[in-house]
Amino acid sequence: MKTNIYEKIKNLIKNIKDIIKAIPIQIKIAIPVIIIIIAIIFITISAIKTELSRQKYETYDGENLNEDKYPGYKELIDNLLANHPNWTFTLFYTRLDWEEVISNEGHSDTRKNPLNLIPESSNYPEDWRCEIDKDKRFDNGTWICASDKAIRHQMDPRNILNEENVFQFAELKYTEGAQTVEGIKTLTEGSFLEGDSIAEALIEAGKNANLDAYFITSRLIQEQGRKGTALSRGYEYNGTIVYNPFNINATGNSREEILQNAAEYAYEQGWDSLEKALIDGVNFVRNGYINVGQNTLYLQKFDVVKQGGTLYTHQYMQNLFAPQSEASNMKEIYEASNTVDSNLNFIVPLYENMPEEISE
Repeated sequence: MKTNIYEKIKNLIKNIKDIIKAIPIQIKIAIPVIIIIIAIIFITISAIKTELSRQKYETYDGENLNEDKYPGYKELIDNLLANHPNWTFTLFYTRLDWEEVISNEGHSDTRKNPLNLIPESSNYPEDWRCEIDKDKRFDNGTWICASDKAIRHQMDPRNILNEENVFQFAELKYTEGAQTVEGIKTLTEGSFLEGDSIAEALIEAGKNANLDAYFITSRLIQEQGRKGTALSRGYEYNGTIVYNPFNINATGNSREEILQNAAEYAYEQGWDSLEKALIDGVNFVRNGYINVGQNTLYLQKFDVVKQGGTLYTHQYMQNLFAPQSEASNMKEIYEASNTVDSNLNFIVPLYENMPEEISE
């Protein structure tokens, strides 16, 4: 049996050699050239595909936005620029299909915990609750799973490109003269962050980390509330009072579990003062999010920045409304300090195959 197989292979090789010998010399010479041309074509096609799928950033100049591919964006951006001529906008081409993004951000049977939660409330439509785990409570028991409709509304950039919400897209970098101690004091009055020394420390922390100090302040109030919590006022763990104002590693399904996990993290970092926790917490946000391209409130909530090939799961918070709430706080500070018309930049994500209609 083996001999027959070997003979067949031997005969096949002989036949191939005979066919090659029978090919005219001109064709033999041309074959390598043809192979090279084909290889170049394949390499070129592959390079074009790679380039078309690569995310990129481009400064908006009023003319470089394709309204057929990205309907509804241009007019909204132009309106904002008319009111704030010192502002600039950066177009972020995500190269992601809109419906695919919504599908991945939404909840499914294969995911243990939803990426997006909304507070249990009657302040929004019933269909903003997802069908899967509709009645299940998450986090501290007062949060429920958000539906695709709710996610679509909160993620659609055209619902954000307005005076009230645009700071979700503000680039979170330190801008000299745009963020002031007076502005921070205006927002923090009556809060756990009240006082000249804390305001000055927040400005200094922002400057050192090249982070918008108003963003830092807004994030702290978003995480802790105006009165603060045990994590910002000091929480005893292993005999040491620790602080964790950014709620880093504050996860769990009960208040006690959440506090213990966050306090354990703070203890391991040596955060035995609010000042230490503020400085290191800022570095955590910068290193974990800003430095990997998630440099807006929107992008920290919705992970549509390709980092090592991963998408969607690297998010700072589950609260679907967090970017909107923090953006409102930031806008309030900028207006109070009369710096809202500073040289601020806004990064606007563009998705492929966006519908003409703005998400309701």
